[in-house]
Formats: sequence, structure tokens, C-alpha cells
Amino acid sequence: MGDVLSTTLVGSGLAYGGTVDQSNIYPLDPANGATLLTIPFGHTVDALTMVLWESADLDARAVTRRTSARVAQTGEEVPMRTADQIAVQGVLESGAVVSAHYRGGLSRGTNFPWEINGTEGDIRITGPNGHLQVGPITLHGARGEGGELAELPLPAAYELPALADARTSPAYTVGHAYAGIREDLDQGTHRIADFTHAHRRQ
Repeated sequence: MGDVLSTTLVGSGLAYGGTVDQSNIYPLDPANGATLLTIPFGHTVDALTMVLWESADLDARAVTRRTSARVAQTGEEVPMRTADQIAVQGVLESGAVVSAHYRGGLSRGTNFPWEINGTEGDIRITGPNGHLQVGPITLHGARGEGGELAELPLPAAYELPALADARTSPAYTVGHAYAGIREDLDQGTHRIADFTHAHRRQ
């Protein structure tokens, strides 16, 4: 990609929209610690910094635009006490410009586009929603003059044949994390984020 110039991402957070599933009422109260900021946005920003460096200077806003949500099963209106809009912009340690916006619910348009633009190429990461931590995602990239984005296949080393039937479910991502933990324990490597990493991100 050459030098990374900028990155832009937009994500839809599912549970924090105008309609909520009965089992997902608890994220609407910030006292429960499962907000748009701490779950989908938090995991995705963690990945962004792992790929592109830590932030150096950021401006951020958390805004509550909806004051309630309708429970899908009952039609009941429940209060929304947590932010349903997160906006961040700034500069990473590398000098790359970052812009990120997370919104509650799902969009009728695109629910997770993440672009990384460099002096020599571009990468586009897409998914069905803003929960990058549970995938699935698709990578497209291009480099050089006039190249159009093309899908980038994942290396075989990242595949888990034992979970092939669950490839598009959150279980695949969890299984992948467990496989990485086992590899770290068996080989003394440090591929999977630990408590120190989580504390720094928090």
C-alpha cells in the first residue's frame, strides 16, 4: 500500500437502533457496560489500531439521538440511555488521518465499510454489520495505476477446517481466538491480545 494516508470506517451496531430484540434490551442502559462504544465500536477501533498504529490526536463525540427503542416481540417502548451515535476523527501516530462513525441499529445501505488508502494502493473491508469482532468480513484491494479493487482470498493458514460449516457465524471467530490462544500456550508466542492489551485499550 505504500504509506497509509487515511482510513475511514462506518459501522452499524445492531442492538442500539429503533427496534430491539427482547434479549438485547440490556445494552440500552450504560450501567450494564455493553454500549455501542464499548462493544462494536471498541472492538473495531482495537483492530484499527492493531493494523494502523495507535492514535496521536483524536476528537470524539458520543451522542444519544434516540430516546427509546421498540421491543420487537412486544411493541413496548423502552428507554435508550446510551449513545447511539459515535463519531471520531483525528490523526494516528503514523500521520494517517482517521474518520470513524458508528450508528445504532442497521442501515438500509452499507453496514460496515472500512477503507484504508495508501500512496500505492487501497484496501476495503466489508461486513454485514459493525461487529467486526464476530465477522464475517470480506477483503478487497488494489495497487498500482488504475487497478480496480478485487477480492483478496484469506491465506489457508487462517482457515479452521474443523469449523468450516460455521464459517459465517460468530462461533467461527470465537473458535479462531481459542485456536490462537492454544498456539500461544503451546509455542510461547504472543499472537492473541492479553489482559495488558485490553487494559491499554480500555
